[in-house]
Amino acid sequence: MKKYLVIPALVLAAAFSTATVSAQTSTKFGTVDMKRVFDSYYKTKDAESKINEDRNAAKKELEDRMDVAKKVLEEVKKLDEEMANPALSKEAKDQKMKIRSDKAADLQNQDREIREFQTTREKQLQEKSVRMRAGIVDDINKVVSDKVKAENFDFVFDKSGPSLNGVPIVLFSRDAFDFTDSVVTALNKNRTSDSPLAAPAATPVTPKTKKSN
Repeated sequence: MKKYLVIPALVLAAAFSTATVSAQTSTKFGTVDMKRVFDSYYKTKDAESKINEDRNAAKKELEDRMDVAKKVLEEVKKLDEEMANPALSKEAKDQKMKIRSDKAADLQNQDREIREFQTTREKQLQEKSVRMRAGIVDDINKVVSDKVKAENFDFVFDKSGPSLNGVPIVLFSRDAFDFTDSVVTALNKNRTSDSPLAAPAATPVTPKTKKSN
């Protein structure tokens, strides 16, 4: 009775093993370097150029605001020097004191507006960068998805992504499995001749103003 029960179990195990080997041999794997794709996509360079242009424009506006505030600060300091003159009459000193008070208040308002401008523009630039990046990633994922469907891949791995241990997820793959170049070609096929190259990184909008005493 025991021998009779063992035979079907062995047959089932053999059948399962055969099916597993068959599935493994028919499984199609692919790899793609998503970082290289992202960096090589012309829209990535366009986005970097636009963000840098906006950042440089914001930096220029901030510097203009800083120049105006600096002039007011110099006027306040000059008034302080004039009021320190012992030969100045009480009437003239009171008049200059009022002017100084008005300019100091104006300087404080400008300082507040400059800090608000910095915060607002940095937030706007960050949000714009995130939106552009999301659009680029969507484009890339669509091309990869089309490639997967056309080539009937069962699994596709990102060669550029590290694991939680800090080592590459894909330790080794044959070049024949990689279709990074075809993805880059598909993404850049509509690139125009006037598409700009990546612009150099702009200086962050971070200058600070001096406050009057």
